[in-house]
Amino acid sequence: MIMPDFEKQGGLVPVITQEHDTGQVLMLAYMNSEAFHKTLQTGKVHYFSRSRQKLWLKGESSGHFQILKEMYIDCDDDTILVRIEQVGGSACHTGHKSCFYRKYDKDKKDFEEVK
Repeated sequence: MIMPDFEKQGGLVPVITQEHDTGQVLMLAYMNSEAFHKTLQTGKVHYFSRSRQKLWLKGESSGHFQILKEMYIDCDDDTILVRIEQVGGSACHTGHKSCFYRKYDKDKKDFEEVK
């Protein structure tokens, strides 16, 4: 079985999380080997929290789970793309649907919240 190369990057690989139906990028997080295997076993996306230094089931506290629909690995085996069904209204801990809710406005030379 092809596996992410967790050792290449100190035990963690970046995970791009994309909504299955719309293609919208919702977040970027990280997985270690345990999170990767738990995701495959359960069908719910698990990550590794760098700030808390522990395994994290997305939605365990908010109820906004991510159901795995598809998983891809890049050509270098060091980045994962998960396509998910987002249960609940938001993927971002701020309550926004996506963590990428601020867009650069070149006229104002600043980032503004996208509704």
